[in-house]
Amino acid sequence: MSDELDTVVVPGVVDSALRAEFPGLRLDWTTVRAGMRDSPRELRRRLMDLSSRYRGASVIAMRTQPIPHAYRAFFRQIGLDPDITRIPSEEAAVARLLHGQFRPENLIDDALLLALIETGVPVWALDATGVRADGLGIRLTADGERLGRSEYADYLPARRLVVSDAGCVHALLFGAIAPGHEVSSRTERVVLFAVGVDGVPAIHVEEAIWVCVEALQTGARG
Repeated sequence: MSDELDTVVVPGVVDSALRAEFPGLRLDWTTVRAGMRDSPRELRRRLMDLSSRYRGASVIAMRTQPIPHAYRAFFRQIGLDPDITRIPSEEAAVARLLHGQFRPENLIDDALLLALIETGVPVWALDATGVRADGLGIRLTADGERLGRSEYADYLPARRLVVSDAGCVHALLFGAIAPGHEVSSRTERVVLFAVGVDGVPAIHVEEAIWVCVEALQTGARG
């Protein structure tokens, strides 16, 4: 059976206390076969075409649009200043202004970037070998937890928002991925996850995953 038929987007579990405090907070995830390789010409061309959307004035105006505005509001709720710690879509837009275009990197990073540009919803990738089959969710850390499963991994403060499975913390929410959990040259399958917040329709979160899946599967065939 093809990966296209096997791929299912699954809603992750968000801690009940967080759901009450942050209505609309959600995580969707899926697993897809993909590895670190050069992007095909079609994906590089799509990124180049999308570069023309971003000029100085349009980047400034982004924050008034519904989806970027929702992420900016959430950042403020969790104690981040979005004018200092930019939301992912604004970070990508500023990078495009600095470099003059969206710079192709590799198949996985370019697929993540494409999904972010087209939907405004950020998507991250993990090496699937380290993720439990019961999948990912969002919760608060307890005392003594580490970022990742290594005995050398950094300890995290209690009540930090993280993306985890039942075994360990894989990433900070809207932050760093645990060392050794990221995609590498040895990766054969990836777990993709997208995070939505209040004001971002659930269909946009799922769409971001599918844009990324389609780009990865097209790249694998290219």
